[in-house]
Amino acid sequence: MKKLLPALLAAGLAFAPMSIALAQDGQGPTENTASEEAAVGHDASAEAAEEGHAETPHYPLEHPEQLNWSFAGPFGHWDLAQLQRGLKVYKEVCSACHGMRLVAFRNLEDLGYSEAQVKAFAAEYTVQDGPNADGEMFDRPGIPSDYFPSPFPNTAAAAAANGGAAPPDLSLLAKARAVERGFPTFVFDLGTQYQEAGPDYIHALLTGYDQEPPPAIADSLQPGTYYNPYFISGPALAMPPPIGDDQVEYPDGAPQTIDQYSRDVSAFMMWAAEPHLAERKATGFVVMIFLVVFAGLLFAVKRRVWTGTAH
Repeated sequence: MKKLLPALLAAGLAFAPMSIALAQDGQGPTENTASEEAAVGHDASAEAAEEGHAETPHYPLEHPEQLNWSFAGPFGHWDLAQLQRGLKVYKEVCSACHGMRLVAFRNLEDLGYSEAQVKAFAAEYTVQDGPNADGEMFDRPGIPSDYFPSPFPNTAAAAAANGGAAPPDLSLLAKARAVERGFPTFVFDLGTQYQEAGPDYIHALLTGYDQEPPPAIADSLQPGTYYNPYFISGPALAMPPPIGDDQVEYPDGAPQTIDQYSRDVSAFMMWAAEPHLAERKATGFVVMIFLVVFAGLLFAVKRRVWTGTAH
């Protein structure tokens, strides 16, 4: 055994230079090949960059501006005058293409309307009902228990009337459409209770039609689409600019501009998507105060009960 160990060490020393040489010979071509492939890849990337295809754009091309809303924050509340104006914009403009099938007419009493006003408002719509005694469907004036009717009988008819793109229902759109704010902004949103990404996006979309597309994007736009850098799914959308200045008359003297129309209808859509938002925030504030007081009482009771007990 004592003679075997020195023999193995001697053999290892004899073959070590040969192993190192073979390893270097094997790495040489690989490194050269990797360097060549890296150079080729760099050239290909440079060519792609020159052609304008270096990277895929992320949508939306521009992020919406964070606006000030009356219902924002832990003490948010609804501006009833703004909601009423938003309802007027929806009725006179948006309802031509978009429905609100999850909103009942009776819910409009929460906007400050009386029961008689809601009945008169519902009667302006025609609702399909039935079947009658003969088994046929019939049309009748709307009543407060009815829901906002869709302007089209079905999705296929809506798509056929709008160039193949069916307008979405607006009932929950303010909660369903939002732009991710990314890190670290979303961390601060937890503290500020930011929940207005939907209205911010809708306002930006409605006011973003006046921007000109960059030349690289203008050449790739599909016919019949309209460039909007705030659109969340691409550089352009099938909906044309829906509203213009002085299109809807405000009896309360509010500015009749695209910006004001967009703010009002965005707030109304937020109310439609979450009508109990203000009540939920008020309840949450009371609950937080209760938890703080309750925690203080528990601490005081614990100190009093266990103060004389040795630990």
